[in-house]
Amino acid sequence: MSETATSRLSPPGGGFSGLLNKWGLPAPLLLGYVGLLLFMVGDGVESGFISPFMADNGAGSEIHASYVITVYGVAVMLASWLSGALSELWGPRRVMLLGLTIWVVFDVLFLAVAVAGHNYPLMLVFYGIRGFGYPMFAFGFLVWITAVAPIARLGAAVGWFYFAFTGGLPTLGSLLASFTNPVLGHTGTLWLSVGVLMLGGLICLLGVRERTGFQRLAPPDVKPVQSLISSVSIAWKKPRVGMGMLARVINTAPEFGMLVFFPTIFSDQIGFGEGRWLLLVSVIYGTNIFFNLIFGLLSDKIGWRTTIFWFGAIGCAISILLLYFVPVALGADYYWVALLVGALYGATLAGFVPISALLPSLAPENKGGAMALLNLGAGAAAFVGPAIVSVFLGPVGAAGVVIIFAALYLVAAVLVRFLKLPESTEKAMKQDGSLQEVSVAVN
Repeated sequence: MSETATSRLSPPGGGFSGLLNKWGLPAPLLLGYVGLLLFMVGDGVESGFISPFMADNGAGSEIHASYVITVYGVAVMLASWLSGALSELWGPRRVMLLGLTIWVVFDVLFLAVAVAGHNYPLMLVFYGIRGFGYPMFAFGFLVWITAVAPIARLGAAVGWFYFAFTGGLPTLGSLLASFTNPVLGHTGTLWLSVGVLMLGGLICLLGVRERTGFQRLAPPDVKPVQSLISSVSIAWKKPRVGMGMLARVINTAPEFGMLVFFPTIFSDQIGFGEGRWLLLVSVIYGTNIFFNLIFGLLSDKIGWRTTIFWFGAIGCAISILLLYFVPVALGADYYWVALLVGALYGATLAGFVPISALLPSLAPENKGGAMALLNLGAGAAAFVGPAIVSVFLGPVGAAGVVIIFAALYLVAAVLVRFLKLPESTEKAMKQDGSLQEVSVAVN
C-alpha cells in the first residue's frame, strides 16, 4: 500500500473540511461514514429477534435457528479476513460493492424464498452466504480509511469508524426495530432493513469520490494467490502483527461469551428481570459508542499502545470483574450500581479501538495483509468467547469463567507491550502531526 497518497499527506486546510480533519474525521470520506452508519443500522435491525423469527418461519426450533446463525458466523469470519486481502487486490470500493450486492441479493432470497416458503435448507444457504456481505462492506471501508487518513490522526479516524459501526449494529438498528415491529411486524421490519441498508450503501459508494479506494493497493507485481497467502503468512513473518491479532480476539471474545450466560444470571438469579437486563445491555453498548470516538481521539495524543494497554486491556480486566461480582454481591436493589459498572465495561471495551490503527502501522509495506489478519481476529472472537463458556462453565461456574475472561485481558496487556511501532512510522507520525499543527495555526 502506497504511503504517498495525496490525501494522506495533505494538511487539514480551512473551512468545514479543515474542521473535520482537525476532529480526526477525513473530510473526503465523510459520506462514507454516514453511509456506513445507515448500512449497519439496516444490518442491526434483526439482532434482537432473528433467532426466534427463524424458529417460527421454517427452522422449527431455536436450536435449528442457532445452526443457521453458526453458518452465518463462519461466513462472517471468512469475509472479515477476505475484506482486507481483496481490498489490496481490487481496491476497497470494489470489495464494498461486492459486499453490498451479496447482502441485498441473498437477504432478498432469504426473505422472499426461504422464509416465505418455510424452507429450512434454503435458510441455511441464503442466510449463511449473506454473512459475507457486511464484513466486506464495513471492513473494506476500514481499509480505505487506513489508506487515506493522516497517520497522526489515524486513531481518531478509526474511532469514527467504530462510532458509526456500533452506532448502527446493534444500537440504532435494535432501536428502529422496537418502533417498527409493532407496526410492520417482524417480516415487514426485515424488508424495511433492506431499504435502509441499500440507502446507506449507495450514499457511501456514490458519495465518496476519494480516488485511493477506487484502485488496487498492492504493488502491480503481486499476484492474487500471493496476496491471499501473505495476508496469513504475515502472522509469522511479522510476529508483532500476529500478537496484535490475538489481542484483537481477546478484545471482544469475553463480550460475546458473557452474552451466552449473563442473561440468565442477571435476569433470574440476581432478579433484574429481562427488561432491566436489556436496558443494562443498552447502557453498555451506548457508552461504548461514544468512548469509541473518545479513545480514538485520545490515542492520537497519548499513543495507540498506551491507550490499548491501560484503558483497553487493564481497564477491561478490572471492569469485567466488577460487572459480574458487584451486582451478584449487591443484588437487585442496587440496579443503578449495575448500570454504572456496565457503563464502565462498555467504555473500557472502546480502549481497544486504536488497535485498528496500530496493526497496519506495524507492517507499512503490507497494510492490507495486516488488516486482513486484524479482521480475522474480530471474526474469530465470536467463536472463541462462546467456546470458552461451553468448555468452562460446567467445571468452574460463572464466576470462574469471568475470572478466565479477566485473565485473558491481562494476557492482552502483555501482548500489547510488544507492539512497538517501527522507528520510520513513529517519525512519520511526528512529522505528520507537526504539519497539521502548522496548518491549523496558519488557518
